[in-house]
Amino acid sequence: MKSKSKSLIASIVFGTSLMAGAFVYAGSEKEDLKTDNVAFFGTPTSSISSSVSIPSQYNQLWISGTVPPIINRDGKTIYEKYGDTEAQAIGIFNSLKSQLEAKGLSLKDVVYLRVYITPDPNKGNKQDYQGFFNAYSKFFNKEENPVKTARSTVGVDSLVNSDWLVEIEAFVAYK
Repeated sequence: MKSKSKSLIASIVFGTSLMAGAFVYAGSEKEDLKTDNVAFFGTPTSSISSSVSIPSQYNQLWISGTVPPIINRDGKTIYEKYGDTEAQAIGIFNSLKSQLEAKGLSLKDVVYLRVYITPDPNKGNKQDYQGFFNAYSKFFNKEENPVKTARSTVGVDSLVNSDWLVEIEAFVAYK
């Protein structure tokens, strides 16, 4: 009986400590919300932000699901036509970059990405998250573009075209 009581008490203490830590961390972010600029929050070691605050004076642009460009129209396989997950994501990011530049914006204005990844036949029919992460790291959280977007990366069964392994929605904030 004593063992169960000690275990229960340890669980309560541990759970309370976690909750207190979360409140302290959340409270530290509150001060940064009073800014005239977009503010990104999260741990320094993460490649993405846990949240983003967008002041009311910013405009928002939501870019619909963007899909990979065709690499070779005559390709016989997914990989010949569109590339693997990493190549498809790079193609999408380059497309997003062009769309933004045409509007006078850049990838530095992107605050959130929603990413859909389908199973890759060459990866045991599993989503190639690492391939996507590799592509993301070529465009974000780097010297040329230090923005660490908030992001959701979702594994899905399929996209409209069975050759697409990735589709990305982008949310942009700009003055």
